[in-house]
Amino acid sequence: MPSLRLSPISHAARVRLSDLTLLAVAAVWGSSYGVAKGALLFYPVLGFLALRFGLTLVVLLPVLLRLNAAQWRDSWRSGVPLGAWLLGIFLAETYGVSLTQASNAAFLISLCVVITPWMAWWRLGQRPGAGVLGWGLCSVLGAGLLSGGLAGQWAWGDVLILLAAVLRALMVCETSRLSQTRPAPALALTAVQAAVVALGSAALAGISPGAWPALPSAAGFWWAAIYLVLGCTVFAFFAQNWALRHSPPARVALLMSSEPVFGALWAVLLWQEQLAPLQWLGGGLMVLAALATTWRRG
Repeated sequence: MPSLRLSPISHAARVRLSDLTLLAVAAVWGSSYGVAKGALLFYPVLGFLALRFGLTLVVLLPVLLRLNAAQWRDSWRSGVPLGAWLLGIFLAETYGVSLTQASNAAFLISLCVVITPWMAWWRLGQRPGAGVLGWGLCSVLGAGLLSGGLAGQWAWGDVLILLAAVLRALMVCETSRLSQTRPAPALALTAVQAAVVALGSAALAGISPGAWPALPSAAGFWWAAIYLVLGCTVFAFFAQNWALRHSPPARVALLMSSEPVFGALWAVLLWQEQLAPLQWLGGGLMVLAALATTWRRG
């Protein structure tokens, strides 16, 4: 029987599917800001993070139970450090947003797009191309227009958001590296990351007064929790972990930079917020950068 080989067309289709998957993740994460903000009206940050990722672990537990010995070893060796990165990102982002203006947060987190190519050069030896850097700067310019730029003086919240951007860039590079050296199943890797974030958040909540009040009974809170668990955690992190096996980190970061655009669109469509002409221009520049990256090979 002749052996089956992956044709160039199917490989190109796989890369294109990776790009479209990342745009879908950006769209889902863009919707998460308003949903999470509503849920946090009912419950404190650390307790909610522990609940969200604890429920994610419960949903994915059957995946872990079906792993063989090699998959189990690779999942935990890769998932534990990546989960620690993820915990740091969520803590820096969440507390950073609470200590600075939303426009500052949106602009500063977008700097991940420019930071990632240099992190990939440092951590993976992947020298950034001029096209990636150029479209990255275009995306950052768009983020500045969309968010209104950096307003006011620097505060601790701005430092935390910038830290989150650096951690995001590092995590993308580390996920890419570990997916090549320790190819754990994407869902299993997501489950281990969820376990680390849930346990870390619960430990911090245990030493923080008022972090574990009684769970709310409001239906809106639980619908928000279900959406964040299934859409913004299980699907999104599985898709990102899978896509990083088929795309370099700089490309992934640039495609994910469309997240604020989707956030703005959700705000307009669902929460009837208004955008000024310059904000629409900024969003258009970010979409242009993402589309150019999607169709550009390199």
